[in-house]
Amino acid sequence: QVQLVESGGGLVQSGGSLRLSCAASGSIFSINTMRWYRQAPGKERELVAHITTSGNTNYADSVKGRFTISRDNAKNTVYLQMNSLEPADTAVYYCNVDLITAMHIRVLDYWGKGTLVTVSS
Repeated sequence: QVQLVESGGGLVQSGGSLRLSCAASGSIFSINTMRWYRQAPGKERELVAHITTSGNTNYADSVKGRFTISRDNAKNTVYLQMNSLEPADTAVYYCNVDLITAMHIRVLDYWGKGTLVTVSS
């Protein structure tokens, strides 16, 4: 009933930029906090950034100043603008949201399938 679709991943050179998008669709009444996670090869999944309904944001120290999270509530979409990319940013990036369904059921930690970002040196 609810679907998250990430897009925008790909191959980019060190110092380049990418913009990730995550669109939510289905029987959704509202979306609360939206998050981006990433998981590098052989490493644990880590929180990259999150944004609340009111627009409050937070970032991992490793990406602060380079990445910007934003949302378009009318489109049920969250974005991650990634600038000054480094090889250490190479990972699968996952969208994660807290939402309320059309039946007013709260759903925590709903995940997308991920999109691969590869940064070459």
